[in-house]
Amino acid sequence: MRRAQDLFRAAQNRGVARYSGFLSDREQSLAEAAMNQVGCTWAAFSGGYPAAERKLLCLEPAGASGEPPICCVLISCAVMGGEAPAHKDYLGSLLGLGLERECVGDILPDPETPGRAYAFVLERVAPLLCDELVSVGRCSARCERFDGPLPDHSVQRESKTATVSSLRADAVLAAMLRCSRGQAEALVRGGRLEINHVPVSSSHAPVYEGDVFTVRGMGRFKLEALGGKSRKDRLFIQYFQY
Repeated sequence: MRRAQDLFRAAQNRGVARYSGFLSDREQSLAEAAMNQVGCTWAAFSGGYPAAERKLLCLEPAGASGEPPICCVLISCAVMGGEAPAHKDYLGSLLGLGLERECVGDILPDPETPGRAYAFVLERVAPLLCDELVSVGRCSARCERFDGPLPDHSVQRESKTATVSSLRADAVLAAMLRCSRGQAEALVRGGRLEINHVPVSSSHAPVYEGDVFTVRGMGRFKLEALGGKSRKDRLFIQYFQY
């Protein structure tokens, strides 16, 4: 939050656009809170394409012209009979060049062409990628700037339903993970649960529609909707896993 506010003051005092590195969804929430604290009404976020998850904080005061320093790089891998690289392989190869995580935004494997992915990175590191990235996983690779339209990366997430005895963190978590309530309680006690990016230490913590559950090592879930009650007086919930 202090970094975001320092960026705001630099933009405001100099009248020039300023941009952060790529932020996770939690960091975006903190940056937004920081902007609210200083009364900034002209902050925005951009990740290079409409549905981006990792985004830059963009601070462009009135009269200042600027463009988010984001470049899309096409990574093409030679897949020779083996498995095509996955998201973690692309990310690992990019960070293996010595890049910091804030330099790399979303990485979108092409849904129709195995071995091809689109990486959104800070403009300043794009030349390094194009010159230095020669492999991803076990595949040789090459990079080039990409300015064309992206393939359809829309994600159809499967919604699931369950019933819970109450809207407590352990009860809802157990339903999402399809485990016992005791196992869910152990995860909470072990510090492995965050709700809306805030660590949860109490199994009794109330949860609400729209909450995002992050379980370290087990995935991320969203409580989409709350329904009525079953004949056994249990509550219906609807959720999906990211």
